[in-house]
Amino acid sequence: MVAERQKILASVDTDFPRWYQDVLEKAELADNGPVRGTMVIRPYAYAVWERMQSEVDARIKATGAENVYLPLFIPQSYLEREAEHVEGFSPELAVVTHAGGKELTEPVVVRPTSETLFGELMAKWIQSHRDLPMLLNQWANVVRWEMRPRLFLRTSEFLWQEGHTAHATREDAAEYATRIHLEVYKDFLENVLAIPVLPGFKTPSERFAGATNTMTCEAMMGDGKALQMATSHELGQNFATAFDITYTDAQGKVQTTWTTSWGSSTRMMGGLIMSHGDDFGLRIPPRIAPHQVVVIAVKDDDRTVDAAKQIVADLSTAGVRTKLDVRIAPGFGRRATEWELKGVPVRLEVGPRDLDAAQVTYARRDTDGKSPLPLADLVTTIPVLLDRMQEDMLASARTRLAERTTHVSTIDEAREAAKTGFAVIDWVVLGEAGEKELNRDAITVRCLQTRDGRMPDPLNPEQDLVAIVGRAY
Repeated sequence: MVAERQKILASVDTDFPRWYQDVLEKAELADNGPVRGTMVIRPYAYAVWERMQSEVDARIKATGAENVYLPLFIPQSYLEREAEHVEGFSPELAVVTHAGGKELTEPVVVRPTSETLFGELMAKWIQSHRDLPMLLNQWANVVRWEMRPRLFLRTSEFLWQEGHTAHATREDAAEYATRIHLEVYKDFLENVLAIPVLPGFKTPSERFAGATNTMTCEAMMGDGKALQMATSHELGQNFATAFDITYTDAQGKVQTTWTTSWGSSTRMMGGLIMSHGDDFGLRIPPRIAPHQVVVIAVKDDDRTVDAAKQIVADLSTAGVRTKLDVRIAPGFGRRATEWELKGVPVRLEVGPRDLDAAQVTYARRDTDGKSPLPLADLVTTIPVLLDRMQEDMLASARTRLAERTTHVSTIDEAREAAKTGFAVIDWVVLGEAGEKELNRDAITVRCLQTRDGRMPDPLNPEQDLVAIVGRAY
């Protein structure tokens, strides 16, 4: 059986890029769109994305933000009002110059992000200190013309959420951006996706265009490379000044606001695949899985099918997301392999012999082997098992991160460590000059952290920081 499985996918250890493409295809996750760089998200992957949306959206709303929707098209002049912003996005812009059979008076940009549009509207909506803070978020698609596309990781069009806020003070803006980063992104990534992340600041050369500070959650993939999973930005008063986002304070004086933006995208799907996948396909943590359990009827006789249906009903009533598979045509082995490829956490196999013994056979996707489980214990055992799997997958990912992270004292040592994982080096030792030197070898500073691995204080410029260095997607 192992030899047969290995023929389905490339080896995760010897050809990670090919393995990733194989998983996308064989697990029926995504396909290339008809326009180069675009992506078709297939039903199973979109079901995972919907759960991601739900979990992240609930956390965002818990911070007080409200959802809105803004137009896809942005007047080109809006972007030009914040020079650093337009310069940063210029190579990626898709610009519409003709519509309705005529040349447009002013070209419009297909949104690469919405800071400028939110800026224009916030200037209109904010009048008084009573309107602050204004906390908004939208779920949308964006377009950034990608020269080297890779499904879920870098595509010309992708799905995301982007939050935009305005505050009376820099302190309030920094506190809120940090809260989003830790209470929304870090919490979701670690406690739902089971992906440990390193929260920190981007270096000045890696900041978002127009930002005064960029916070990032960096994760290590199965091959030791880094993936940026989510970012939050302090925009200072750059956009507020460009778009005249002002308010009248309690003393009647006109003040300029401080703004933030923050986002996460379908790149999290790529991170989920590359963090937990193995030679047999996906491994999806139970909390994010569309189907936490799949019940497979081994035979199509009435007794077996009826028993499988009852198991699904019982587990569903207990709050377990359960899928019934009573297909016979593909054959049992093929069906089992299909669900293994898709990474369903628990597979329950129901056959006549199992029923004679008043049990089912279960397989955990995160471990090898099968075991019997009494039918009478299913409803109490499965939820506990799913919780244990969630904890085990996070622990396993944390172990990999720790084992592939090396503390170094020189640039040469950092370069060597980045071949297989992350390097940690004092920022005062590396500095901007050392960062540029590593960049020539396609090695980047993923983030800056405090020595105990925490997010630096955005309001404290004098901090003793270390740099997390690695190769990235």
